[in-house]
Amino acid sequence: METDKQKTLVQMMEGGADKWPDRPLMWEKKTDKYEASTYAKIRDMVRAFGAGLHQMGLKKGDRVALLSEGRNAWLISELGILYNGAINVPLSVKLEEPRELIFRIKHSGCKFVIVSGNHFAKIKNIIQDISITEKVIVLDKHPEVNSVPKTILFDEVLDNGRTFLDRDFNSFRNVWMDVKESDPCNIVYTSGTTADPKGIILTHRNYTSNVQQSTDMFKIKGWESKSSLLILPWDHSFAHTAGVYTLLYNGASMASVQIGKTPMETLKNIPINIKEFKPTFLLSVPALATNFRKNIEKAIAAKGPKVEKLFQKALDNAYKYNDNGNNRGMGLRIFRWPMKILFDKLIFSKIRENFGGRLEFFVGGGALLDIELQRFFYAIGIPMFQGYGLSEASPVISANVPRKHKMGSSGAVVPYLELKIVDDSGKEMPRGEKGQIIVKGENVMAGYWGNEEATRDTVRDGWLYTGDLGYLGKDGFLYVLGREKSLLISSDGEKYSPEGIEEALAAGSPLFDQVMLYNNQSQYTAALVYPNVEKLKSMAHSLGLDGKTEEGVQKILRLFESAVDEYRDGGAHANIFPGKWLPAAIGILPEGFTEQNKFLNSTLKMVRGKITEHYQSTLDYLYTPEGKKIHNPKNLEIIKKLFQ
Repeated sequence: METDKQKTLVQMMEGGADKWPDRPLMWEKKTDKYEASTYAKIRDMVRAFGAGLHQMGLKKGDRVALLSEGRNAWLISELGILYNGAINVPLSVKLEEPRELIFRIKHSGCKFVIVSGNHFAKIKNIIQDISITEKVIVLDKHPEVNSVPKTILFDEVLDNGRTFLDRDFNSFRNVWMDVKESDPCNIVYTSGTTADPKGIILTHRNYTSNVQQSTDMFKIKGWESKSSLLILPWDHSFAHTAGVYTLLYNGASMASVQIGKTPMETLKNIPINIKEFKPTFLLSVPALATNFRKNIEKAIAAKGPKVEKLFQKALDNAYKYNDNGNNRGMGLRIFRWPMKILFDKLIFSKIRENFGGRLEFFVGGGALLDIELQRFFYAIGIPMFQGYGLSEASPVISANVPRKHKMGSSGAVVPYLELKIVDDSGKEMPRGEKGQIIVKGENVMAGYWGNEEATRDTVRDGWLYTGDLGYLGKDGFLYVLGREKSLLISSDGEKYSPEGIEEALAAGSPLFDQVMLYNNQSQYTAALVYPNVEKLKSMAHSLGLDGKTEEGVQKILRLFESAVDEYRDGGAHANIFPGKWLPAAIGILPEGFTEQNKFLNSTLKMVRGKITEHYQSTLDYLYTPEGKKIHNPKNLEIIKKLFQ
C-alpha cells in the first residue's frame, strides 16, 4: 500500500495541520449556532492536552478510558492520549450499569478516566471500585467535581500543558515523535452480549491503513468541500474510522450533534442539526435508516392522501428507473427519465431539503440493510451505499461506492485486503458458494487484550475469521448473509440467516416495528413481533375494527398473518424468500427491543441470546397446537392491552 508516511494517527494530525492549517476541521454547537475550529487550532489543543497528561505521569503503553458524547473535546482527548504513546479505551455513553463500566476500566487497567459532565455521575458512583485509576478528568464544569476525590477539570489539564510546552516543547515533541505504527492505539470493547466483553487491540497502523483503504475505495474528488455530521457514537468503530479519521486524513470537516441535557434531547437534535449544518454525506446503520424512512413517510402522510398518492407514484417510477442501482436509465427505462425529473422537483427535492439540501449520499454500516430500504433512498436521490465491516478489522472490509455499487450487496472488497470464503475445514470455496468470510491485511487487529486463547481462535496465520457467512458473486460484489451464531436451523439440519426476512417484514409492513425469527431444529419457524402500535391502531380504525372486542382483535391479528402471506406463493412479494423460513407462528410482544432492556446492543442490533432466554416460554408456546394459531389467548390478551 502506498502511503504518505502518515502511518500513525499522530502523524495524521500533524500532517493535516501542516497542510491545511486554516481549514475548518471541527464544528461544534454549544449555543445557538455552529462554530468552527481549524486544523491548526485543534492541533494546538491536542498538543497542550497531551502535554498536560504527560505532566500528570502518563507514559507509553498506559491506558486511559474516555466516556463522552462526540464533540471537539472527544477528539482532542483521544489524540492527547495517543501523543503520549498511550492507549485510549473508548467507552459507550450507553453503558448504564456500574458493573459494565467497572469491568472495562479494571480489565484494561486504566490509569486515568476522562468523562463528560453528563456522565460524570456514572464515574463518581464507582470511584471506590476503580482504585487502579489515579485521576478522573472532567470535560465540563460540574458542581460535584471538587467534592469527588481524584478529579481535575479538562481546562486545568490544558492550561498545565500549555505552561509545560512554553517551558519545554522539545521534550514533549520527542515523546510524540517516538510513537510507532505498531503501537496499540485503542482497546475497543465488544458489546459483551453473551459473556464478558473482549477488548479489541487496534494499532495506529490498523487505523491508518483502513483510512487509506476507505479513501482509495471511494475516490472522492474535492474533499475540501466535504463534511459530515457524525450522528453515530464516536466510540463506534465505523464512525471512528470512516468518519473522524477519514475526514481528518483528507482535509474535510466534521461536526458533532449538539449535546442535550439528556440522551433523548441529544437524539432530538439530530434532524435539527442535519438541516442546520447541511452535511454532504452521513454515516448510518440499519436502525437509523429505518427511522429516517418512517419519519419521511409520516411527514408525507400528514400532507393528505393526494400528496401520499403522488409520492407513491414517484417512488414506483424511480424504482423502475434505478433498477439495481448500477445501470440506471439503460434501455426502455430511459423513457422514465422525464417523469423522474418532474417527480424529483415536486417531491424528492423537498425531502432532501430536510437533510440540509447538500446531502449526496449515506454510507451504511452493518452487514445487512434491507434492499427495499436501499431502493427507497436511491429513489429519493440520497443513495445509501451499504458496506460491511467488523471492529476487529478496524472496521471496513467492503463497501458500495458512487462509482461501483449494487443494491442488495455489501459492495466490493476494499483495496489491499485479502478476502476468502471458506468452509468449516478452512477450505476456500469457489465464487458463488457460501461459507465463512475471512480477511487478511494491515487493518486486522493485533488481538484481544489479555485473552490469548480468543486471539488464537479468531486470528489464524494472519487471517481474521469473522464469524459471518457470505459469498463472493461473479461480479466481484460481497454478499453477507449474517452471523453464523444467529442462523435458523430446521429439523432436517438446514441453516438459514434470518436478517433478510426480519428486515423485509419490518420495513415492508406498517404493522411490524420489530421482528425476530427463531427456529432451533423445529418443523417450522416462529416469530416474535413487536407491533408498530400507532400504525396498528390507525389501520384498525380505517377498517372499522374494535381492538377491545374478541371479534375485533381476532381480525386485527389476522392482519399480521396476511402481511407474512405477501411473501408466500401468490403474494405480492412471492419467491423472495424460501417459504420454509417464513414464520408459521407469530407471538405478539408487549414491549419492544431496546438498549434499556438489553435486547439491543450499542449498535442497535438485536441481542438474540438474551431475547431468546427472556421469551423462552413464549417460544415454547408457539410450538404447541394452540400457540401456533395467530389468535391464541396470549396474543389476544396482548393486543387488547395495546389498544387500551
